[in-house]
Amino acid sequence: MFAVPDQPVRPTAPELEGIAISTADAAAALIHDAYGHARRVAEKSSPTDVVTQTDLDAEQLIRKMLAAATPSAGMVGEEDGSSHPTRRLQWIIDPLDGTVNFLYGIPIFAISIAAALDGEVVAGAVVDVLRHEMFSAHIGGGSRLNGQAISVSSCTDFSKALVATGFSYKADLRDVQGAIVHRLASQCRDVRCFGSAALEACWVACGRLDGYFERDIKLWDFAAGILIAREAGALAELPCPENNDLVVTSTPAIFSTFRDAVQLPVS
Repeated sequence: MFAVPDQPVRPTAPELEGIAISTADAAAALIHDAYGHARRVAEKSSPTDVVTQTDLDAEQLIRKMLAAATPSAGMVGEEDGSSHPTRRLQWIIDPLDGTVNFLYGIPIFAISIAAALDGEVVAGAVVDVLRHEMFSAHIGGGSRLNGQAISVSSCTDFSKALVATGFSYKADLRDVQGAIVHRLASQCRDVRCFGSAALEACWVACGRLDGYFERDIKLWDFAAGILIAREAGALAELPCPENNDLVVTSTPAIFSTFRDAVQLPVS
């Protein structure tokens, strides 16, 4: 009689949250030490879309730690692409969200790590490197900031909402996005652009922002942050052809008005 090979033990969602936290924390130490000494090594989609040596070093560390903790998982990362894409458990990695800020010495950048099981994000962590703030969540378990429960703001009036956005690296899309912000500025309290999608989603989660939206961003930019926002009580919509590649999240009472306000201009 042949022995049946043991199946790999897959961590639970809370355990995956813990792995994401410990890995992000280790990578944050690496990035913190490199801050102020950034070295640009490449450009990606455009001259404004840059990669530093720190992006590469941080992703290498993150992949090594996640592979040790979950040997049966696949990974998709901003810098090193995908590995084992058919595996049920996938880690989604942005080793330095806010690279341009990091390069210019602007102190707003983060690490984002999410775990997806069968295509659904079930756990994640986002660490604000310089502020030492660790946002985390697992599905059905609420959201936390440095281990303490957080929730979205109580904003119910869109005219009093503080919202954030970001801009594409594509010049033609930036023109369209600028038109949306111009329209939006007269409808809400104000609009901010901080340069880190992951942090902006987390700031919705903890009530520092009432809403966040953006187009032309990647899965690793928003996977962990949107889970954290949702688990803190936000509503969210992810990119698809039907919504013209929109990521949007906000406190529930203003979501519908906010979503309508950020639609593409009618040509």
